[in-house]
Amino acid sequence: MVHEIKILGKNGPELVEISQQYLLALNQKEMETVQDYFSRLVRNPKDIELETIAQTWSEHCIHKTFRGIIAYEEDGKKEVIDNLLKETIIRETKELNKTYCLSVFEDNAGIVEFTEGLGIAFKVETHNHPSALEPYGGAETGIGGVIRDILGVGLGAKPILNTDIFCFGSLDYPYE
Repeated sequence: MVHEIKILGKNGPELVEISQQYLLALNQKEMETVQDYFSRLVRNPKDIELETIAQTWSEHCIHKTFRGIIAYEEDGKKEVIDNLLKETIIRETKELNKTYCLSVFEDNAGIVEFTEGLGIAFKVETHNHPSALEPYGGAETGIGGVIRDILGVGLGAKPILNTDIFCFGSLDYPYE
């Protein structure tokens, strides 16, 4: 059964409460953006619409961490990274400008020249495996994404191998 979720007229903390209640993982600004959109439609969203927006805007899909502003201090100097991916990996790759890198940051995979006339497609999935709710299916989405993106890079490539790495932080860190 589809339900209307009443977000019109709610204040910021109430919107955050709705996000938490429905496990949307959207912050106040994101919820206010959703509210503004549905205000222009002059109606409240259905639960399925909110879930779709939440999934589309999730870390799983758009990697908010890479886009976030990171402020830190190093050697007494304040540093700011405006977009982690663009200011590190993408910038360095473009500055190096290696001729054997045939396709970089154009598709969801890259192509590196192996021999003259033969390239190898690579895909690194920055996938957070939505495994908390469904371990096997969640992990499969990471592997499936790698295969899908290899098939779609450039004019298409043939998958010949796959690897999947699942990382955990140290369990010895104190909770703070």
